[in-house]
Amino acid sequence: MTAQDMIANNINPAFPTHPGEIIKDEIEYRGISQRQLADEMGIAYSALNEILNARRPITEKTALLFEAALGVNAEPLLKMQMRYNIQTTRKDASFMDRLAKVRRIAAAL
Repeated sequence: MTAQDMIANNINPAFPTHPGEIIKDEIEYRGISQRQLADEMGIAYSALNEILNARRPITEKTALLFEAALGVNAEPLLKMQMRYNIQTTRKDASFMDRLAKVRRIAAAL
């Protein structure tokens, strides 16, 4: 653990949260079906289901559609997606090995 990891506002959860999980909880709380939301947003049910089950990322367009349909601000959803992407990438051992190699090469320049 580095000093930066120990800064109170810089704590990363053990398992990153995909923004689709938050939206899924919200529509369940409101009693909105996935099919109804997909129809309101004008997207395929399968695409919405993949987002809600963390198998597809939220894009700028889908974040704005969620904002329009549910009144949930798009920007925090996109920030959450970015954090999810970075945390997931940092758990990819082969990519982290590649990153370490690039850092060694860059340090030698």
